[in-house]
Amino acid sequence: MKHTWYVTFEVPPDGTLLRRRHPRLTKTFETEAEAKDFARTKFNEGLVVTPGTMIPHLPRTSIPSPEIPAWLEADEVNESSGPTKK
Repeated sequence: MKHTWYVTFEVPPDGTLLRRRHPRLTKTFETEAEAKDFARTKFNEGLVVTPGTMIPHLPRTSIPSPEIPAWLEADEVNESSGPTKK
């Protein structure tokens, strides 16, 4: 399976640079669940994360910063509610 999701995240400052900058790294994942787990970890560390799907994967998805908490929370809500019964 190819990697279809990415998470770009801030690299925490180490205090060695004189000027301010926000270097970023990107890590790729095969599934959205793996990307969410990684993004959740970085987000909880206080870092800015930007997840999405890689080109040419369709449908294209990019999660804007204001929607990150809801995107991360979606799986937690589904897991805590358990399977739905009819």
